Amino acid sequence: MKSGKAAHGAFSIGEARGIVRDLFEPNPWLYWIDFLASMTLGVAGFFAIRRLPLNWPLIAVAFAVSVLAFYRATLFTHELTHLRRGQFAGFRLAWNLLCGIPFLMPSFLYHTHVAHHMRRHFGTSDDGEYLPWGARPIWHLFVYLAQCLVMPVIAVARFGLLTPLCWFSPSVREFVQRHCSSMVVDPYYVRPLPTRNDRWVWRVQEGACCALVWGNAAAMYFGLVPRPAALLLQGYLTAVLIMLINQIRTLGAHRYTNTGGEMTFVEQMLDSVNYPGGNWFRALWAPVGLRYHALHHLFPSMPYHHLGAAHCRLMQQLPADSPYRLTNCPSLWLALSELWANALASSRTQRSPARPHFSGRTLQRRAG
Repeated sequence: MKSGKAAHGAFSIGEARGIVRDLFEPNPWLYWIDFLASMTLGVAGFFAIRRLPLNWPLIAVAFAVSVLAFYRATLFTHELTHLRRGQFAGFRLAWNLLCGIPFLMPSFLYHTHVAHHMRRHFGTSDDGEYLPWGARPIWHLFVYLAQCLVMPVIAVARFGLLTPLCWFSPSVREFVQRHCSSMVVDPYYVRPLPTRNDRWVWRVQEGACCALVWGNAAAMYFGLVPRPAALLLQGYLTAVLIMLINQIRTLGAHRYTNTGGEMTFVEQMLDSVNYPGGNWFRALWAPVGLRYHALHHLFPSMPYHHLGAAHCRLMQQLPADSPYRLTNCPSLWLALSELWANALASSRTQRSPARPHFSGRTLQRRAG
């Protein structure tokens, strides 16, 4: 990929920020209403399945509703990462108590997301959320997608077994903090140790997750939970499908063409993808503003509920040759197809090209 400035018009982040300068203030009411409505719908769908008669169409609808509602609720962890420390403290606590801890994904696991937005880290080995799938053999994609089958079990082991060991063994604690405490796509990512101020947050959230695991185990063992095997199977399938949807969304969030070197700001923006338009289906697989991923990388602190309006303004007021216009993709299918084609070509050659080149026609099609 050529330098963004050489291949396209110049890009001024100051000009872009000036266009959307009034859209950076989050609305707490929207956060609360959206999250609580999602959790309520998810819980209603989840427990309705256990009370419905053996009617498979009804069960399928209730299962889909619960998965999609829980999926939307879990993705608020992304917003929490970008809120200023101390901002929306009540909402942060409520999200962890109602969603993060019950789903064994407390908010501290996603704090590494900040590195994904650092200019010098993006797309490098210091970025745990980026792998050059477009320049790797295709089997890497299948390995990544298959992880959803084992991650629910790993999460239970992480908090049910490893957390108690951390209390007694400093060496185990350091290993777990570095290698088992991040929600990333790179299995070899090594997380920096928590700061002194962060340790108590980790310990409180880890302790709550550990108590939840052992509390549920005890309740099932002593017969306090009806049909525990069915409940475990339903919970496992729900978690697997939530993670699978998110994995597919993640594959469409970037072009994944960087093989490790530092990228320019424009190259980073062009590596990210927007899916504009009013298609309701996009709000299901990329909720909480995640279909505007390139815009999010441009302004990480902009709240999710303003991204649509900001994108419209930028498309209207930025110059016709602005590189930002090339971040748009008509569909997730097109982005995944291009990623598949690049990975397939890499499989055939059995080597990783420097950076797959996107033709002008491809970029124009993305710009729509």
